[in-house]
Amino acid sequence: MIVARVLDHPGFAPELLALAAVEVLGPSAAEWVRRLRELYPGADADGLARLATRRFVRQAGVGGATAALTGFLAPVVELTVVLWSQANLVLHLAAAYGHDPAHPDRAAELLTLTQVHPDLASAESALAAARATPEPAEEDPWLRAVEAAWRLAAPLAAQASGWLALRLVSRLLPGTAALTAAAGNSAVAERLAARATTHYRATTHYHPARRPRLGH
Repeated sequence: MIVARVLDHPGFAPELLALAAVEVLGPSAAEWVRRLRELYPGADADGLARLATRRFVRQAGVGGATAALTGFLAPVVELTVVLWSQANLVLHLAAAYGHDPAHPDRAAELLTLTQVHPDLASAESALAAARATPEPAEEDPWLRAVEAAWRLAAPLAAQASGWLALRLVSRLLPGTAALTAAAGNSAVAERLAARATTHYRATTHYHPARRPRLGH
């Protein structure tokens, strides 16, 4: 279970989520594009990208509202749901522009596009470290949950000018407003979609003269 893995290694929460997303969601993104191309042979990459954007922006709008767990794990679960939705969006956009969404390179691109890391080199280094993580030491599960939540909140805060981090604080304090209504803000997903579309459109084989900015 991805939440358990994240809690075991909270320092690598976004990286573990990216690796799992490419492995689990990548094949379904490829199948989605293949199916649409069969149904609509005339559909171009931009049209498929618009469909993917509408679908996953709506999904991000409800965000963590679908998270069923409560208690001290709730912030981690809710943030994971939001970032999982964002990963789905990016991988479907990659597939729309002819990139293999299940290729390992997509994990580093995902971490860069969601602003977890500033560039591919740092993302790839973090992914290598996440893959090599040892068994976790025994420690308070609450502390691990808080660390994981902060690591997962970091990219959302970067995308939304920091206000999501404040919502995380309120979610961790009993009796305050839930994170679910804030973390799934569709505007964050729309900005991510714009960045991913720009990147994958520039790196697609339909534009061979244009050099990729993040990597293929």
